[in-house]
Amino acid sequence: MAENSAVYEGLFILDANKFAREREGVAREVESLVEAVDGEILVSRLWEERRLAYPIKGQRKGAYWLMYFRLPTLRVTELTRACEINDSVLRQLFVKLPPALVDPIIAHAKGETTEPAAEPEVVGAGAE
Repeated sequence: MAENSAVYEGLFILDANKFAREREGVAREVESLVEAVDGEILVSRLWEERRLAYPIKGQRKGAYWLMYFRLPTLRVTELTRACEINDSVLRQLFVKLPPALVDPIIAHAKGETTEPAAEPEVVGAGAE
């Protein structure tokens, strides 16, 4: 993996009709888009299926697919273009995660529970 890579959150709105017919196939198709541009998938899962606020490409319902992946920063444009020409993807959004938040966000997305760090004890403060 290239040195200047980052972790991204990707939210894909998928064609709900295609997703209902072949869930695994459409999910794998979206994952392969990321892998085709040298991305490493960290978490990939269905977020929810819901009615869209307005029709997109004639569709009124969408399946929201949430993915976290590591990708060279210069390849984001290629991934965006690949999503735009894919028939299963209605819309996509990529957000670069701050490095300090990567581990807790990935743990939460995987469903892992992490204990919050204990607050440091303050010594020498207060009334005497």
